[in-house]
Amino acid sequence: MDGVPEPHTGWTFLTNHARVLAAIADNHSARIRDIAARCRLTERAVQKIIADLEQDGYLSHTREGRTNTYRIDPGKVLRHPAEAGLTVAALLSLLVEDEADRATGTGAPGRSHATN
Repeated sequence: MDGVPEPHTGWTFLTNHARVLAAIADNHSARIRDIAARCRLTERAVQKIIADLEQDGYLSHTREGRTNTYRIDPGKVLRHPAEAGLTVAALLSLLVEDEADRATGTGAPGRSHATN
C-alpha cells in the first residue's frame, strides 16, 4: 500500500480505539478491511474495537445490503477522568483536521506544530 507507514514498535500517542474512530469518521461506510489497513491492525482487532465502541454507545451501525454504515455519537464524553467533559466531536475535530492536512500536504493556518 502506497503512503501507508510501516508498522511501528514502541508507544504512540493515540490508542487503536481513537484511530479506528477517526477512520470511521472519515468514511462512515468504510469496510473493516480498509479500516484495518489504514490503522495497521488486523481485521479481527478492528472488529473487537468496533464492538467495544458500540457497547459503550460511541458508535452504532446499520446494515445496508452487504455494507455497514456507522454513526458516531458526537456528544458522547470520553471515558478517562483526565478528559472529563471532552466530547468525541472535539477529539475527532482534531484528528480528522490533521488527517486532511496530511493528505493535502498543508498545515492548518495559525497552528504551531512544535514548541521548545
